[in-house]
Amino acid sequence: MMGSVNRDEEVNQPLLQNSAANAGLAKNQVEEDQELDLRTRVWIESKQLWHILGPSIFSRVASNSMNIVTQAFAGHLGDVELASISIANTVIVGFNFGLLLGMASALETLCGQAFGAKKHHMLGIYMQRSWIVLFLCCFLLLPLYIYATPVLKLLGQPDDVAAQSGVVALWLIPLHFCFAFLFPLQRFLQSQLRTAVLAWASLVALVVHVFISWLFVYQFQLGVVGSAVALDISWWVFLLGLLGYAVGGWCPDTWIGFSVEAFSGLWEFLKLSTASGVMLCLENWYYRILILMTGNLKNATVAVDALSVCMGINSWEMTFALAFFAATGVRVANELGAGNAKAAKFATKVSVVQSTLIGIFFCLIIMTFGDKIALIFSSNTEILEAVDQLSYLLAFSILLNSIQPVLSGVAVGSGWQAWVAYINLGCYYLIGIPLGMVLGMVFHFGVEGLWGGMIFGGTAVQTIILAFVTIRRDWEKEAEKATMHVQKWSCPSPDNQS
Repeated sequence: MMGSVNRDEEVNQPLLQNSAANAGLAKNQVEEDQELDLRTRVWIESKQLWHILGPSIFSRVASNSMNIVTQAFAGHLGDVELASISIANTVIVGFNFGLLLGMASALETLCGQAFGAKKHHMLGIYMQRSWIVLFLCCFLLLPLYIYATPVLKLLGQPDDVAAQSGVVALWLIPLHFCFAFLFPLQRFLQSQLRTAVLAWASLVALVVHVFISWLFVYQFQLGVVGSAVALDISWWVFLLGLLGYAVGGWCPDTWIGFSVEAFSGLWEFLKLSTASGVMLCLENWYYRILILMTGNLKNATVAVDALSVCMGINSWEMTFALAFFAATGVRVANELGAGNAKAAKFATKVSVVQSTLIGIFFCLIIMTFGDKIALIFSSNTEILEAVDQLSYLLAFSILLNSIQPVLSGVAVGSGWQAWVAYINLGCYYLIGIPLGMVLGMVFHFGVEGLWGGMIFGGTAVQTIILAFVTIRRDWEKEAEKATMHVQKWSCPSPDNQS
């Protein structure tokens, strides 16, 4: 028994000493940074931020472009085909996408803080735990794909659209399981600042997707099913590229091979992942619900198609906002894990300002060229006119979405996911959706009322609350919490074991 106690002391002592040493170095670095003028500090922080952000934006633009390419091919097949691929991809896949992406975002907290605290060996173990949890979760979510048609009919979708969407959903099951491994891999690489591989792998996947979509739809005449299968193949190409990099020797400090440690602490890991999943999926599902409610309006096919076009444009711009979300989460987590409270706060300010400026730029583009951009998705005059009427709502949504994801990234980097989940629940589901239903269905403002109510009642209120919470945070306490968090979740390093 005494030998066991001594061994525990030997194992823990170096970890605690290293944490203290890292914190001391971090504070010295922060003090040196504070002596620089503001312009120099912004430049230094911007370089660190864009080291993560640049490749992440490219990766997300390329990945999201695969969905846009799929919609474009389907849109030129017919209105029902466009509606079905939009419903299947936006509602069925999107419903599960939100939960799995949110659960994987727990790694942004854990891996980011562990990397900042120099506990490099934990990143691979965390990723393996996330693979296990998300893979099992995929099986629990399979009924939504299998019974997509009756579910969509129950939710009020037209019979022809629901039937075609159900067929497409079945063919997208391979994509569903791809997410379980892809999302943790992305966060594993981002947390250790290995983002270039994300850009290259996504570029290859996009090129493959364009070629396969053309081959399946126009050469093999596989229709909307061909578009779905092309999407499956392309995302798996992306996954295999990242996996080969991660386990092929390019991450020697953070990937030490498969470990039985991945099976320990799964229940605690599941609870943390669930909190992260609830936070993100409540937001992600919000816009899926908007699509579903639009299906209950008059002339539903045109309304759904027009809103789907707007959501496609919005999701393309959201690749920038979500890249800021990820980059901010990494920067904040790294700095808090290293004990740099002031650096984490400054990184938040720089990220919010830069993301907002980009949002204003895209907002102006949409206000000027909204109806022209819609030609990418459809040549139907009725749909183009409907998109033009929604352009001002799209522009305002883009502006809000340039701020809110950055604040959510701060929450993820700090480990506040549970608090944000409550905020999302209240703003989106207790305010936004009821207001949208009242404006759209009771006062008969149609899709404009639905979307406008959900933007001003949900997203705007949520952004204001998150901004207030972020401003009021005690960053020194957050750094202390991060240090305790790293110590709680860490396993002994193989180098410290004898």
